Amino acid sequence: MENDTISAIEGLRVGHGHMDGVFSGCTVILPEGGATAGVDIRGGAPGSYGTDTLEPVNLIDRIDGLFFAGGSAFGLSCADGVRQYLKERNEGFATGYGVVPIVAGAIIFDLSVNRTGRHPDARLGLEACLGASSNIVEEGSVGAGRGATAAKLFGFSRCVKAGVGSSLVRGAAGLKVGALIVVNAFGEVYDPATGIKIAGARSGPAQSEPIDTVAALQKMTGFEAGFPNRNTVVGAVATNALLNKVQLTKVARMAHDGLARTVFPAHTQYDGDTLFALGCGKLEGMEVSLVGALAVIAVEQAILRAVRKARGIAGIPGLAD
Repeated sequence: MENDTISAIEGLRVGHGHMDGVFSGCTVILPEGGATAGVDIRGGAPGSYGTDTLEPVNLIDRIDGLFFAGGSAFGLSCADGVRQYLKERNEGFATGYGVVPIVAGAIIFDLSVNRTGRHPDARLGLEACLGASSNIVEEGSVGAGRGATAAKLFGFSRCVKAGVGSSLVRGAAGLKVGALIVVNAFGEVYDPATGIKIAGARSGPAQSEPIDTVAALQKMTGFEAGFPNRNTVVGAVATNALLNKVQLTKVARMAHDGLARTVFPAHTQYDGDTLFALGCGKLEGMEVSLVGALAVIAVEQAILRAVRKARGIAGIPGLAD
């Protein structure tokens, strides 16, 4: 079977880490020898790590490892495990006093699903790295998407299961653009090719029928207190095109269009929507706007796959069931 996920881009490995009996996890992307990177944050409630490093005006323009995790802020400790893995392999920024691995990442809020008190940590970050490979990426309710849900506009009790999705778009002259997205959205998910809703808020906790969200939103003045700030869509796009840090920042910004075309509403005050862009190849002569346009398609496909391949947990229905 041909690899149609982000790991088909040469030099990229992806791994997932899980804990038995815990609906949460970690996913890592490891670029061989590091990758030039950019990032763009659009959500109003982000949980991120190492993103300031990737500002175009700052010194460092490459990262050695990228992680996504559940556990809300607790999951940021996965970075220590990723850094340990890289340091043991002497991968990182040369300082003259040894290498310092440059790690970045973002987390989702899945504490509503995972109530065990156990969260992704450094050990799980290391585990995900040790299991990373260039094989077809496992999708659905795995890794950082294990506890991910979507369509929470009317409360957690009426949401649906989501997860991790990955995709690959092939362009001319050997160009590849891939995406890996963790969908834990406040909003609902639509297929932009058909306009059909594939993950919508349910009419009731024990119901499976979706409701007319647009009509309901037009009658609302706000959201129920206490539940909205539990969401985000995070992920990365990657390409084998030779792009610099500034260009990859532009690609990350354009890639958010794929999020906005599939998730409604997106980029709310209750989401931490964050997308990274990685340049992993040496393919020259590719226009940055072309790469960005293909990144939009890749993000769309990855989000749809994250929902369609997610299996239900703890009474939350999933389309894969």
